[in-house]
Amino acid sequence: MTTFGVDAVLVGEALSTFWSQASGNLMAAVQKIAPQLKTVGGWLLSTAAGAGFGILQFIVAIIIAGVFLANAKASGAFARTLAVRLAGERGADFAELAEATVRSVTRGILGVALIQSILAGIGFMAIGLPGAGLWALLCLLLSTVQIGVFPITIPIVIYVLATADTVPAILFVIWSLFVGSIDNFLKPILLGRGVQVPMAVIFVGAIGGFITSGIIGLFVGAVVLVLGYKLFLAWLHDFPGRPMDTAR
Repeated sequence: MTTFGVDAVLVGEALSTFWSQASGNLMAAVQKIAPQLKTVGGWLLSTAAGAGFGILQFIVAIIIAGVFLANAKASGAFARTLAVRLAGERGADFAELAEATVRSVTRGILGVALIQSILAGIGFMAIGLPGAGLWALLCLLLSTVQIGVFPITIPIVIYVLATADTVPAILFVIWSLFVGSIDNFLKPILLGRGVQVPMAVIFVGAIGGFITSGIIGLFVGAVVLVLGYKLFLAWLHDFPGRPMDTAR
C-alpha cells in the first residue's frame, strides 16, 4: 500500500488529500478552505471580544464596589432610601434582602470555588505537578461556572498514577476526591445562609445570570430572582402589611 493509501485509511481520504496538497502548495490549500477559516476566525474573534468585555466589566464593577465600600455607611443609607422611594414600606426589606443575597452568592459560589482551587493547588504543588498555578486557576474558573474541578483533576490523577510513586499517588487521589466533593456539603451550608429563601432559587438565579452576563450576572441574576420570588409570594398571599422575613 502506498503512503497516500495508508494516510487515507488512518485519517480519511479528504484530510489526507488536503494534507498532501498543503505539503506541495500551502497557499493554494489555504485558499481552498478560506470560507471555513473565515467562519472559525469570526467565532474566535467574537469569543475573545466577549471574554475581554466580561473582564473589563468585572474590573469596572470591582472599582465601583471599592468606591461604595469606602463609603459603606452612606451608600447603605442611600440604597435603603432609594428602595423605600421605589417600593414603599417594604423597600428597606428589599434592600436588606438584596444585600444578604449578594453575600450568600459570594460565600456559596465564589467562596467555595476559591477554597476548592486553593486546596487543589496545594495538592498540585505537593505532588510536584508542572504548572500547578495554571491548573489551580483553571480549577477556579470551572468551579465558578459550576462545572467542578474533576475535569481538571481526573487527567492529572491519571498522569500522577502513571508517573509518581505508589504512596504519593494514592494520597493525591484521595486528596483530589476530597477537594472535588467538598462543594457538595459546603455549598448548601453557605449559599442559603442568612437568606430566608430556598437555596435552589439563589442557585438558579446565579447560574442563569452567569450564563447571560458573566461574573456580574452571578449576583444580578440571584438578586433579581430572589426579589421576584419574594414579590410573587407577597402577591400570592396578599399580605401587604406583613413584613418580609429577611436576615438582619
